[in-house]
Amino acid sequence: MLNEEIGTILIVDDSPSNSEMLFQILTGVGFKVRVAVNGENAILEVTKNPPSLILLDILMPGIDGFDTCIKLKANPATREIPIIFITSFADTESKVKGLSLGGVDYITKPFHVAELLARVSVHLKLSCLTQKVAEQAIDLQKANQKLQRLADLDGLTQVANRRRFDEYLEREWQRLRRERAPLSLILCDVDYFKQYNDRYGHVAGDNCLKQVALAIERTLKRPADLVARYGGEEFALILPNTELVGAVQLAEMARLEVQKLKIAHVCSQSSPYVTLSIGVSSQIPEPINTPQSLLAAADRALYEAKRLGRNRCCVQTIS
Repeated sequence: MLNEEIGTILIVDDSPSNSEMLFQILTGVGFKVRVAVNGENAILEVTKNPPSLILLDILMPGIDGFDTCIKLKANPATREIPIIFITSFADTESKVKGLSLGGVDYITKPFHVAELLARVSVHLKLSCLTQKVAEQAIDLQKANQKLQRLADLDGLTQVANRRRFDEYLEREWQRLRRERAPLSLILCDVDYFKQYNDRYGHVAGDNCLKQVALAIERTLKRPADLVARYGGEEFALILPNTELVGAVQLAEMARLEVQKLKIAHVCSQSSPYVTLSIGVSSQIPEPINTPQSLLAAADRALYEAKRLGRNRCCVQTIS
């Protein structure tokens, strides 16, 4: 039989003769078997080393089989272990009670060996299949979460992509509108990036964007803050529960962090190194406005930063 692969059976019975008989039958066909002499001992044994299945006598001193079952089913660590009641009671009421408490089956004494083995084998296999299905469900959930993370990331820079940006901006706008709390938005543009690509090549351009993304991301201190690649050489930062003063401070930190990289850019008209132009806007979301109004204000501020010579931060409010 394939019993070695299935696990261990725990016999719970205060009668040494009954336990010994069950032990001999089950070990005789290859099952691994342990024995507990009462309900208290069974609970300790199951908690310490959970078996694959429990054969539980009902009539025992102290905690009887029904109470033992109740306690095991109340514990999240042991509630999924299948329990088969074994007893001399053959009345329907006792059977219904045992099953209603969480038992999976009911075998009356004196039992037939073939019936006992058949029921034990079936429930062990069912338990094994249930466990495998649960494990596969967990693996599938993890795989889906990984796919979701990948779907939300920009393939080049490994920060959030435009899709994730749009979803997060809409979600936070709606949440903060309900809470009457501020939402700030920062748009960053790598200065003269076309000229950088033309001068150094697209491989260097890709590497530049990766470094810029990491530098910007280093300035974020809270899990709720999000940096995303907005498009091309543009990056965006969503800062929930952040007022304008705090957003401007963080924007300036991001600008200086990128400047500290000292990525050479001989074609830039604002600095010998790669720099950022930044637009900042902040608003407590109102029903009359939309996330696009916040975005438009940040875009106007970014345009102003470029007009004034780049490598700087500018601010615009929602009009």
